[in-house]
Amino acid sequence: MNTTGETRTWIITGASSGLGLALAEAALRAGERVVGTARQVGRFDALRARYGERLLAVEHDVRDTSAAAEVVQRTVEVFGRVDVLVNNAGAGQVGAAEEVTDGELRDMLEQHLFGPAAYVRAVLPHMRESGSGAIVQMSSQGGRMSFPAVGSYSAGKFALEGWSEALAGEVAPFGIRVLIVEPSRFRTEFNATGVLRAAEQDTAYDGVIGAVRANMAEADGIQEGDPNSAARAIRDVLEAADAPLRLPLGAEAVHNLTRVYQRALDDVRRWAVVSESADFPGMPPAVRAF
Repeated sequence: MNTTGETRTWIITGASSGLGLALAEAALRAGERVVGTARQVGRFDALRARYGERLLAVEHDVRDTSAAAEVVQRTVEVFGRVDVLVNNAGAGQVGAAEEVTDGELRDMLEQHLFGPAAYVRAVLPHMRESGSGAIVQMSSQGGRMSFPAVGSYSAGKFALEGWSEALAGEVAPFGIRVLIVEPSRFRTEFNATGVLRAAEQDTAYDGVIGAVRANMAEADGIQEGDPNSAARAIRDVLEAADAPLRLPLGAEAVHNLTRVYQRALDDVRRWAVVSESADFPGMPPAVRAF
């Protein structure tokens, strides 16, 4: 990324734990500056003690979209620039479609789509003016595949990925890069009791998603992914001239997404004749602006 030789400034939402914390620490260790947000700003005390004024801790719930612009403006006032935005804040939720309420489903969309979108809208004028910048959207392998019990979580991540893919094309001419990160299981608080959310259970689904519920809870503390290694990987990819739009993170994500993509491609090829038969006969190929 071109930062004209100046020290980079990061905004990282949900930076007090998990992958957000790992990214914040990696940037601070590198001598960079971080604006970290969290719902409880006191969780940054240890980082502030180590890194002093290079860390600006801001209390913010990503669902409060009206305040995102204030966080960005404060960043510019304190540090003069925004080079990297990491939309990391969020939470998991377990529940079958029939169990998850409208409010619980909206909450997933607010955290994983509307919150990040508000931050993106707020930083883009600054990045466009500087002609550089990077937006890191922390999605999930669940943003490209889904399975029973995680539909509401995946709904938010699928939406984030579709929105971000369009965003990438819109901002590339201004020198701004978008990176969608798709982690598998990492040793964070994601699966912890009190953090991983659960819809009210309907016993009718015990035989369908009971094993998934148990597996999601049992994974806490034994996840194979290392947050610090993940942070290094993300930083390395941001520096790569040929960086991809999407970065599966963790061996499980690579395995699962390879399988999902291959299965989808096989289905497209298998049913191509049926699919193509829906057009008017003899029509020329469509001409699009993309």
